[in-house]
Amino acid sequence: MNNKSESYMLRLGAFILVGLILFVVAIFLIGRQKNIFNPVYRLSTTFRNVSGLEVGNNVRFSGINIGSIGNIVIVNDTTVQVDMVLKKNLQPFIKTDCLVTIGSEGIIGDRILTINQGSSDSPFARNGYVLASAEPIETDAIISSLSVTADNFKIISGQLAEIMVRINNGEGTLGRLIQDSVISQNLSDMVVNLKKSTKGLNENMEAAKRNILLRGYFNKKERQAKRDSIQEERAKKKEEK
Repeated sequence: MNNKSESYMLRLGAFILVGLILFVVAIFLIGRQKNIFNPVYRLSTTFRNVSGLEVGNNVRFSGINIGSIGNIVIVNDTTVQVDMVLKKNLQPFIKTDCLVTIGSEGIIGDRILTINQGSSDSPFARNGYVLASAEPIETDAIISSLSVTADNFKIISGQLAEIMVRINNGEGTLGRLIQDSVISQNLSDMVVNLKKSTKGLNENMEAAKRNILLRGYFNKKERQAKRDSIQEERAKKKEEK
């Protein structure tokens, strides 16, 4: 009986010890994430609408979590103050002209604060400094804009469908060109006639060149073209030298 009791007590003690170790590790991890055990300093910013931001959400700088939101207070009917708890060792990188915006972790993730980089010659923001902010774009406004775009696309699609129906029915100039076989044949004949006319013109030019009366004129033009070509080559050689 005593052996069983001792075994039970040992197992119970081991279970309690493991539980305490896990509890301490969890407290350490949460504290490190929330900067409980690290030196911190505080900055603030203001918005008209915090767009679902909550206490404890992350604060990022250059894509890195540097702190969390410590408090959100409604100052008046147009201003909401957001206090940030940030790591003390990053204070030299947060400048007074940094701009704070509200973003999100992924498409449907938690809302976060993002501190954009300031200019290198600006002084760093001291404890309690109020940074400037940019108002977030509301999801409702985006959805409303997409709805207007979808409505416009629907109207344009309907108009295009109507135009295609008219073309298929032979209405309008383009419809007649496509549907009327006579017009299509006339266009084809016109192209053939143009080709024949061009061929005949070339033949007439060749005949004129062989004519005794006009041969001198064409020979003169050829010699002039050769002289111009030689002069251009000489000018290019001079430029290359």
